[in-house]
Amino acid sequence: MALLLHRIGRFAYRRAWLVIVAWVVALGAVLGTGVALGGQLQDSFAIPGTESQQAIDQLAAVFPQTAGASAKAVVEAPEGESVESAQYQGAIEDMESALEDVDGIASVLGPFDEYAGDQVSGDERTAYIQITFDGQVTDVTPETLDEVTATGDIGTDAGLQVAFGGDVFQETSFGLTITEVFGVLFAAVVLIITFGSLLAAGMPLLTALVGVGTAVGGITIVAAFATVSSTAPMLAVMIGLAVGIDYALFILSRHRNQLARGQDPEESAAEAVATAGGAVVFAGLTVIIALLGLLVVGIPFLSVMGVGAAFAVFIAVAGAVTLLPALLGVFGRKLTPKPGSRAHRRANAADEGGERTMGRRWVDLVLKAPVVFVVAVVGLLGLAAVPALSLDLNLPNGSGEAGSTQREAYEMIDDGFGPGYNGPLIVTVDITQTTDIFDDLDAIGARIAELDDVAYVGDGLPNETVDTAIIQVIPESAPDSPETKELVASIRDLAPSIERDYGTPIAVTGFTAVAIDISNRLADALVPFALIVVGLSVVLLLMVFRSVFVPIKAALGFLLSAFGAIGATVAIFQWGWFADLLHVEPGPILSFLPILLMAVLFGLAMDYEVFLVSGMREEFVKTKEPRTSIVHGFQHAARVVTAAALIMFFVFFAFVPEGSGVIKGIAFALAIGVAFDAFLVRMTLVPAAMALAGTSAWWLPKWLARILPDVDIEGEGLRAHLEQAEWAAARPAAVNLDEAVFGLPERPIGPLAVEVPTGGVLVVRGEAVDRRVVAASLAGRLAPVSGRVAVQGTPLPTGAGRVMRQVAMAEVASDAPTGSTVGELIAARLDATRPWYRLAPSSSLVREWADRAATALGVDRTRLGVDTPLSALGAEARTVVAVAAALAERPGVVVVDIDDDPGDASDELWAALGRLLPAQVTLIVGLGDGSCTPDAAPELAARGIRFIEPVSRSLEAQR
Repeated sequence: MALLLHRIGRFAYRRAWLVIVAWVVALGAVLGTGVALGGQLQDSFAIPGTESQQAIDQLAAVFPQTAGASAKAVVEAPEGESVESAQYQGAIEDMESALEDVDGIASVLGPFDEYAGDQVSGDERTAYIQITFDGQVTDVTPETLDEVTATGDIGTDAGLQVAFGGDVFQETSFGLTITEVFGVLFAAVVLIITFGSLLAAGMPLLTALVGVGTAVGGITIVAAFATVSSTAPMLAVMIGLAVGIDYALFILSRHRNQLARGQDPEESAAEAVATAGGAVVFAGLTVIIALLGLLVVGIPFLSVMGVGAAFAVFIAVAGAVTLLPALLGVFGRKLTPKPGSRAHRRANAADEGGERTMGRRWVDLVLKAPVVFVVAVVGLLGLAAVPALSLDLNLPNGSGEAGSTQREAYEMIDDGFGPGYNGPLIVTVDITQTTDIFDDLDAIGARIAELDDVAYVGDGLPNETVDTAIIQVIPESAPDSPETKELVASIRDLAPSIERDYGTPIAVTGFTAVAIDISNRLADALVPFALIVVGLSVVLLLMVFRSVFVPIKAALGFLLSAFGAIGATVAIFQWGWFADLLHVEPGPILSFLPILLMAVLFGLAMDYEVFLVSGMREEFVKTKEPRTSIVHGFQHAARVVTAAALIMFFVFFAFVPEGSGVIKGIAFALAIGVAFDAFLVRMTLVPAAMALAGTSAWWLPKWLARILPDVDIEGEGLRAHLEQAEWAAARPAAVNLDEAVFGLPERPIGPLAVEVPTGGVLVVRGEAVDRRVVAASLAGRLAPVSGRVAVQGTPLPTGAGRVMRQVAMAEVASDAPTGSTVGELIAARLDATRPWYRLAPSSSLVREWADRAATALGVDRTRLGVDTPLSALGAEARTVVAVAAALAERPGVVVVDIDDDPGDASDELWAALGRLLPAQVTLIVGLGDGSCTPDAAPELAARGIRFIEPVSRSLEAQR
């Protein structure tokens, strides 16, 4: 991956304006398309597979008049007066008539109608009109809502206070307030302090804003075709801003440090993208995987939020590894810290001596008493997690934002009727098996009325086909209270006895029941999801650090910070600590907050872990000194990790004071989670625990080391590749070997050294197995064991993909299959390398290379053509045809192995190959010890022939 990122970074640097224009065009296209499609946000909390959702789906089919969106027009008479007085009752009935005339309204049920429920409060001051629309919430147009609210003037003119509530009035737009802007400004201040440069500080902000704009545009496009909650774009903005700034910060910090040490700007940009960018890609992938893990929970609105946030992270990663290096290319050396500046001194500071940084002083303090710091951090985070034991999960209760008509209606219902009237339950009854419908419905209602926390039970109402009935149940408690959850469970517990006694299955539904089902499912999924995330972190960090201790320590630290953040959120948002200061209304915790927090915080925690510990690992590999390694890694990463964490904290926390009700809790949990994880876990617990573990921190069983893939997160392999590429560029040749060893570590072949010019000939002589291993390695098919190897200027094994495209292996079949022809052999090679837009190999090219083979052999085309069977050819002709087929791929090097039979390699064969090979194509030939060599042909001898004789060391020992 490091090599790929290096190439991407170099390309973006060299083609800076092309990349920048591409991003600007993409941003404009996505935003323009989103606006043109006009997608609307909607808060739909459907949850397939639950009792409440199945009941809603059933009602939509058999009781359609109850399935549309609903609203309430709430009216309140002045103090001491009654809505049942003539003037107020007349105004309410006039409102009802006006509402019936509004297009898009299916039914209106007034408080004084024949079938009205308990729609007048006990003190007769408050009443409400129940409104049902034709379609769902998304089908209700703003014009319809304007006509609905306009009817309120009738009641207002009569002296009534009027407010409208319901899902249709819920605010689903999103926007940024001044506090969120302050969050970005705080991030800018941190960047300026970190870099000491306005120009450098502006780059992470610019890439993050472009990424956020692109992500929001993409979500807007999706909203035109699917249900997208109003929380999804705000969550994407919050996470996209935070990770976008941080990811660019990591890469830019590495780039400026390298510039301060005198590195060329282009090389520095490419290397920064390959190294720091590798960690960014790793961290971004972990966040994306964790967010996409929300799909497993099986809740559609949460899945959309997860996918939207994951898309924002993906765009942030893409911007960091493409747009940022393009900006680096535009400004070039202007980003180099000035000699003598603090940034320049920090970049060139040694581990020992010179001015000690704050990071160095902190890690020295931690290492003086690591046990104390481990106990302190675990104790502090454990204490913070205690409130999580009383975690109460629920969805928003539908009260709306403060100051909205929805909030006003909610409070009027609460004051006039009681909190339960804001969250009525609907009990569906299957009446197909009863003949005494109304008596049974009354009996069922009476059973339910006996339960605790029931304020009112309405009369059973059958549908037109008399197969389903509904009973409205009003709890005494608020929709999001624990008592209401218990009431739903109690009604469901009654279901078996009611079905046994009356033959009428029942189910509980309604918005409140759906919210409870979602909360229960999310609560049940919390622990499994946490285990999945922890398991994933262990596997990923095992691959990155090749250590058992580091992943386990990282995972346990993540759990400490996650549950500590949940505990702090419970204390403030559920218990009400500092609620007034943060403009928080205490209540249940948003049901999907813990899972969302774990998904996002997981990736950020792994990000900080990689940047801190990778430097420690790199130093430990060199010195084998655990304490020195801890100091080195911490000292060089502490500043950038601190800056990244502060930026995350400010961006997240800025959404708390004035953010929407849903986003407040998420933002606070993420902000406090980042603070706990970065400052307590990663920058305190990690160095202390690593010091206590000593050399054991890097222990890995040998069997595990063999099966784990080697993830080059710090670019060690890249640096080796660049060194070999520089070595190869200094010695231009088709094949370059320097102390190269091939084969397997337990059966090495070599060392070998040779330099073959372009168009030359390399003869590999020896045992069949040994020479074929060497030939396959030079063709990029096998990795060399050690030494330096370059083919066509590309080092191996890091450039194996490119070498395989430039080297063709001629396959000489000793026994040609019956019926196979020369043309078919050449066509098969062309087919494997043809462009995607060609449906079949070019017949003219097949004929051309068949003719060239015939000319090289000096035979008539009637004796060797495209239709000539391979079985009709001798060994010499087959070899020439095989080489011609390989040359049809237009390679720079052709590899061919001649059988050990001395008769297969003749003067005529070498002369034919000399005539066939283009001047710029290099030939690698494998030969047995007794075979005739190519220098017998003047055409090949003139090219320059080199010889190597590979012998495996085990065979050499036998000799």
